[in-house]
Amino acid sequence: MNIYTKNGDKGTTDLIRTKNVSKSDDRIQLVGTIDELTSHLGLVKTMLDDPDVIRILEKIQATLITVMAGVADPYNREYKISDDKTAVLEEEIDRMEGLFERPKKFILPGACRLSAEIDVARTVARRAERALALVSVKFGADTGTKKYMNRLADYLYVLARYTDALNEGKGHGKEAAVSEENKAVQKTSVTAESGKVAGMENHENHTVSEEAVIQEILKRMGIQGRITLDSAKRLIERIEEEANRRGKKAVIAVCGPDGNPIAVHVMDGAFLVSFDVAVKKAYTSVAVKMSTMELAGLAQPGGTFYGVDKMDGGKIVIFGGGVPIKVGDTIIGGLGVSGGTGEEDHSLAEYGLSVLHEVL
Repeated sequence: MNIYTKNGDKGTTDLIRTKNVSKSDDRIQLVGTIDELTSHLGLVKTMLDDPDVIRILEKIQATLITVMAGVADPYNREYKISDDKTAVLEEEIDRMEGLFERPKKFILPGACRLSAEIDVARTVARRAERALALVSVKFGADTGTKKYMNRLADYLYVLARYTDALNEGKGHGKEAAVSEENKAVQKTSVTAESGKVAGMENHENHTVSEEAVIQEILKRMGIQGRITLDSAKRLIERIEEEANRRGKKAVIAVCGPDGNPIAVHVMDGAFLVSFDVAVKKAYTSVAVKMSTMELAGLAQPGGTFYGVDKMDGGKIVIFGGGVPIKVGDTIIGGLGVSGGTGEEDHSLAEYGLSVLHEVL
C-alpha cells in the first residue's frame, strides 16, 4: 500500500465522524500542533541520558497521541485524559523543584542546548494549549485534556530550569542527565572536620555550602540523589537487629524518591498484611514529604489533609511507621515499618534514620 492516498490533494481530510474537513479547520490545526510537539519531545529524548526522564517523555508522547485521537473522535470515552496523568506531571514538577532553587525572574532561554530544546517544546505545548482552548469554544473539549495540556507546559518549564541548574552545577540529582554536557568530575577529598570539599572552592577561596558538601559525598558514593539497593539492605539489617532487641516482628520496606520499592524484608513471624502496609508507608512518606505519623495528625477531620488516604488508589496510609529518607534537604528514598502499633512502628523508623549516616 502506498504512503500517499491523494485524498488530501484538495486541502481536505477526514475526522472519525466527519468527512471532508478543511485542513484549515481548528481541529486539524490542533492535531498538527500536538504532532509537532510529540516530534520535538522525540528530539529532546535523543539528548538525554537519564532513563527516568526518557520514560516520562515517552509516556507524555503516548498521552499526546491519545489527545489527538480524542480530537478526531471526541465522543469516544477511551480517549479521555484522566486526572491521574496530570497528577504524574505534578509529582514530577514537585520532585524537581525540591532538587534546585528555581529562578524567580524572567528566564532568557539558551543556557545550554538541551534546556533550549526543552523550552522550544514548552512553547509548542503552550501553542497547542491555546489551539485546544479555541477548539473547546467551537466544538467542545475534554476537561481532563485541557488540564493535562496546561500542566504539561509547566512540567517542561521546570525540566528546562532543572537542566540549567545541573549544567551550572547548582542542582542535585542525576548528574548524567545531559549527554552532551557530561564533564569529567574533578577529584575531590572531603574534610569532615572543616566541612570543606577540596576542589570545590572558587578562586576567592570561599568554601561551598554544607548542602553542596552533602551532594558531593552522595555523588562520590554513587547514590546520585537516591538510596541504593546495598544501602537499603544495610538499613533494613540495622532496623531488624533493633526490632529483635525490642521483641518486635515487622516488615521493613525501602523505596526510592519516586515511590517505587527498592527492598522489602519480612521478619519471621510478621503479619501477612504488614507487607502491603510497609510498602505503602514508605511510598506515602515520599509522596507527601513527611512522616506518616505527622500526616496522621493532619488527616484528621478538619485537618489540612483530611481524606488524603482515599486518594491515589489507596496507596496513601495515615498511621505511623513511614518516614522520608533525607540527606540534607534532599529526599533520597522512603522507609516504611509495619508490625506493631503506629507509635511502635514510627519509633523503629526513627531509629533507622538515626543510623542512616552509618548505613550510607
